[in-house]
Amino acid sequence: MGQFIDLTAADGFTFPAYVAEPSGAPRGAVVVLQEIFGVNSHIRSVADGYAAAGWLAVAPATFHRVQPGVDLGYAEADVKAGSALKAAAEALPWPGVLQDVQAAIEYAARAGKVGIVGYCWGGLLTWRAACELNGLAAAAPYYGGGMTGPAEVARTPRVPVLAHFGRKDHWIPVPAVEAFQQAHPDAEVHLYDADHGFNCDQRGSYDAAAATLARERTLAFFDKHLG
Repeated sequence: MGQFIDLTAADGFTFPAYVAEPSGAPRGAVVVLQEIFGVNSHIRSVADGYAAAGWLAVAPATFHRVQPGVDLGYAEADVKAGSALKAAAEALPWPGVLQDVQAAIEYAARAGKVGIVGYCWGGLLTWRAACELNGLAAAAPYYGGGMTGPAEVARTPRVPVLAHFGRKDHWIPVPAVEAFQQAHPDAEVHLYDADHGFNCDQRGSYDAAAATLARERTLAFFDKHLG
């Protein structure tokens, strides 16, 4: 089990981050970026899972600039609330919450090389972090909403990228994923026979087979680039 600590971004903004420590000396670190539901029990469990695999895991509360203490579930009302918070966060002046992600990367670096993984909105932020931020060695976005749009595809990653998408995801159509892959041939892109949110075991769209395979690939990817 981890605990929340406070981190401070370059602009002086202080925000919480959930930190899970491995049982032994860390092999490196993984920054875990939340969905639109906050650093909730699922994201904390994801961070705990990376810690159990030997990494220092840091999950910053990327909604804190627009609303502190966000911890939502996955009901329709939660989706509506989370979508509104995402819109508010995306409306912040650039670089917005990326400042907080950068602070999490810098904190995580005490454990060695740093990878980043994110889900849904966190997947989009993971892609942006791979392209814009310093101190990363690898990035693994999961079904990053918006990252296959023209403005995001135009970015250039600074680190190796492993991207996971679902074939049944109506938010991110397969042709958009294929266009992203064509634009970024060096990125490793995988499509699973699953829907948006397939990694989250608290959502109806959870797909155990896809989640397991994606996690195995992500762990191997981090082993390769963070070792």
